Amino acid sequence: MTQAKICILIAIVFYLGLVLYIGYRCSKKNKNTDDFYLGGRKLGPIVTAMSAEASDMSSYLLMGIPGLAYLSGIADAGWTIIGLSIGTYLNFLIVAKKLRRYSKIADNAITLPQFFKNRYHDGSNALLYIAAIIIVIFFIPYTASGFAACGKLFSSLFGVNYMAAMIVSAIVIVGYTTLGGFLAASTTDLIQSIIMTIALIVVLLFGVNVAGGFDVVLDNARSLSGYLTMFATHNAADGTSSPYGFITIISTLAWGLGYFGMPHILLRFMAIEDEEKLYISRRVATVWVVISMSVALLIGIVGYGMSVQGAIVTLSGTDSETVIVKVADLMSQNGVIMALMAGVILAGILASTMSTADSQLLAASSAVSSDLLGEKLKTNDKGGMVAARITLLVIAVFAVILARDPNSSVFGIVSFAWAGFGAAFGPVVLFSLFWRRANRFGALAGMVSGGLMIFIWKYLVRPLGGAWNIYELLPAFIVACVFIVVVSLATPAPEKAVLDEFDLAQKK
Repeated sequence: MTQAKICILIAIVFYLGLVLYIGYRCSKKNKNTDDFYLGGRKLGPIVTAMSAEASDMSSYLLMGIPGLAYLSGIADAGWTIIGLSIGTYLNFLIVAKKLRRYSKIADNAITLPQFFKNRYHDGSNALLYIAAIIIVIFFIPYTASGFAACGKLFSSLFGVNYMAAMIVSAIVIVGYTTLGGFLAASTTDLIQSIIMTIALIVVLLFGVNVAGGFDVVLDNARSLSGYLTMFATHNAADGTSSPYGFITIISTLAWGLGYFGMPHILLRFMAIEDEEKLYISRRVATVWVVISMSVALLIGIVGYGMSVQGAIVTLSGTDSETVIVKVADLMSQNGVIMALMAGVILAGILASTMSTADSQLLAASSAVSSDLLGEKLKTNDKGGMVAARITLLVIAVFAVILARDPNSSVFGIVSFAWAGFGAAFGPVVLFSLFWRRANRFGALAGMVSGGLMIFIWKYLVRPLGGAWNIYELLPAFIVACVFIVVVSLATPAPEKAVLDEFDLAQKK
């Protein structure tokens, strides 16, 4: 192993050791399942903000956005960034505070399915069970994609067996999450967001220098048709460009709707200690999202400039997503200090994946142990904690089995799961918080119709192309909203106890 590889390995091992230590420390604060799954509602505003965003971004921030910008220019990545930024801001502005307060009023719900059940006084448990099943359906493969991304990173860096690398990565993620639960996942997310930020800044500065300066980078980008406009996209295969039309823009902006239904993000709102400090979280989260994603887009453009200069190889197809890895590899060849910095960058990619995988693992585990099997597993605080940890381990095993194929898609799963949660849960969350007349029949209809429409649009409608080629989240979100309104109005109004709780939750 070369000196550069050893330095990279040292940085990554130090990072992995740090997150395991955090898990160990947080384990001492978990006294019951409420602590394990929601941190005892004791998160500070900064941890809430950075944990929500780190668990959201995954490796899309350090791999997806730069790769997209590298190949096709700023339009596709740019409109996605705008949609996600607006979604982040609105989620913190209109959902966070109300959900924190209402989840406490609704019999201290500690999971999203429990909130739906308690909010509507659903004695049948239909909302609880269906919501939990939806979480398991989407989150186990979502978690598997995170394990796979970690395995691919280690395998490509050190030439080790993919399966072995993936399992080691999974063991670390499962280790600190099983030990420390939600508090460990949230605390490590804060650390991971800092590492991701350092990685973005270092790569950008190093890349601009190697590419010959920012003016040279822009000159190279301007030479490509449609590369630097928000209303066209560059086709790397033939060097031409194609219009980025209104329907495509709306479809891309629709990514922002997904935030309203993301269980692992919404849990951060439910867990903050003081709801009055959520305005701090909103500002921190929005600023970080806008800056980090914008820098990631710039890295894609700078990466193309480095390819033109011959500093890194020209990338095509999905290989474009490794542009930061290529820059880090180049950096590692310039002495020990730069090699250690390269290790920090690669740890940042690992962090971006782990920060999402741990949250997904907890959400899927809580859906099974707390929601689907809650009554059977509730013995005492100690027994509940043991059951929660065993369930998490079982979920992780299933995710590892699904991730055993190194050629499995990562970002395709992310996109589909994001749409699934956004459509199945987003409208239900919004109507639960803001519409007094919404009832359990409407919520159930919205949840089921939104989830089903994701599959219908993805596999039956979108393949028709043309005007039908819309990201499935948008039409499914609209369908779910319509079903909630129509079914709620067509069925009996909520009982007085439900309305009284709603009114109490609206008070400031």
